Amino acid sequence: MRLKKPAITVLDWVLLAVILGFLTYVVYRLFFALNYKWNWAVIPTYLLRFDGETQGWKANILLEGFFTTIKLSVWATLLAALLGFAIGLCRVSPRLFLRMTGRTYVESIRNTPPLVLVFIFYYFVSDQLLALAGLEELARAATGTGRTLLAFFFAEPNLINQFFSGVLTLALFQGAYIAEIVRAGIQAIDTGQWEAGKSIGLTRWQLLRRIILPQATRIMLPPLAGEFINTIKWSSIVSIISIQELTFQGLQVMASTHAAIEVWLTISVMYLVPCLGLSLCVRRLERAFAGEDRAGQTVPQFPSY
Repeated sequence: MRLKKPAITVLDWVLLAVILGFLTYVVYRLFFALNYKWNWAVIPTYLLRFDGETQGWKANILLEGFFTTIKLSVWATLLAALLGFAIGLCRVSPRLFLRMTGRTYVESIRNTPPLVLVFIFYYFVSDQLLALAGLEELARAATGTGRTLLAFFFAEPNLINQFFSGVLTLALFQGAYIAEIVRAGIQAIDTGQWEAGKSIGLTRWQLLRRIILPQATRIMLPPLAGEFINTIKWSSIVSIISIQELTFQGLQVMASTHAAIEVWLTISVMYLVPCLGLSLCVRRLERAFAGEDRAGQTVPQFPSY
């Protein structure tokens, strides 16, 4: 009779003890041995503030930065998804020009330092595209409900150019990675699906729309959700171009309070909460798809005509 292998071995316990010992040492050095004057009392005051005019509590700069980070990430992911989907289709196109165009974009983005890209995109987008569109003037002309909605979904009129510069910069950057997810998802579909579709007279667009993309989308969804998490984390890089997201606001608080460790620990938690929540959602999504695959519910079916 074969003995069942224990879920946790002695080696696991030893490794756990080593990890806990190391963490205990780090905490001890941080809180007791470090010559540092802790000042946690300043953190809540930069999260919430009492507004005398409305007689209510409002978000202060750290929370405002957090909300700006979320808005930046959502809009940048949506734009990156549209751009990445178009470039991904170019990458699998039978036309050489489209394939070369898609590959040039992807390789240019992936093989250039992100910091350099942020500066290039920001100065081009801010100085050329947004100035040409007159976006800030349109935002400043908005009144009443229009101004409120603009501030809720995007940014205050005086910050609208910086906000859209950040969104477009992140979208151009993330679009290259999403394009590769789309390409890989489409190429993961068995070639027999393409041949079967052609045999019944479908055009390439009909094949993509009716057969390939519905199956490829299931493959692409988990990594696409992962890219949204990456966008939240990458949004911190636009702080160098003075976009008032969470990292930028954290730097401002740190400069005025000198509470460096408290501020960075708080910011870490504020990034961790949405990223960890989304990671758990992605894991559930992957398990749900894996369960359906095991149940045999994803066998490709040709549409009826």
